[in-house]
Amino acid sequence: MGLLSKKDTKLITDPLADNNPITIQVLGICSALAITAELKASLVMGIAVLFVLGVGNVVISLLRNLIPSKIRIIVQLIVVASLVIIVDQVLKAFAFELSKTLSVFIGLIITNCIIMGRFEAFALGNGPWKSFLDGIGNALGYAVILIIVGFFRELLGSGTLFGIPVLGDPIEKTGVYSIGYENNGFMLMPPMALIIVGLIIWVQRSRNKDLIED
Repeated sequence: MGLLSKKDTKLITDPLADNNPITIQVLGICSALAITAELKASLVMGIAVLFVLGVGNVVISLLRNLIPSKIRIIVQLIVVASLVIIVDQVLKAFAFELSKTLSVFIGLIITNCIIMGRFEAFALGNGPWKSFLDGIGNALGYAVILIIVGFFRELLGSGTLFGIPVLGDPIEKTGVYSIGYENNGFMLMPPMALIIVGLIIWVQRSRNKDLIED
């Protein structure tokens, strides 16, 4: 028997597509709009949520029979806040400039509806292993959308990926700039992130008609 059963595998794969927390459940939209102008920031935010949600789900699952119902939200906030502090301190120690770019948005992971939703809807009712897989799956689903949005916004808005020029030099007019291409500054504005997310939602529902609400 393999490490993952069919049900365990679905806990990881479903949030990547047909139950994506951003495009299907419409959660975590704020960070998708705010920090996706750069691909690096999108990737790091995705990794941060992966750590917080994966570890947090396990901790809440382990404590689920010890947490009084009346204070469960407070306990959940304490767990996620502790994990976010760890992420924030690691970023400040090893990627200080990036930590300044993400600034307040790392702290806002504490109130990310995806994380609190998975604590409440899954980790409180399931064992540590399944809770870990659920956390990893939903965090990956979140990260995939952030990376896709960040890829197109940085590429078309700045002509770079991870800060490295890939379309040429807009000043020297090399690469695609030599044929008249210009960076689209609108791509760097938050509304464009919403438009890209909307296009992803449209593609998903075009591919799977079951996702279309009546």
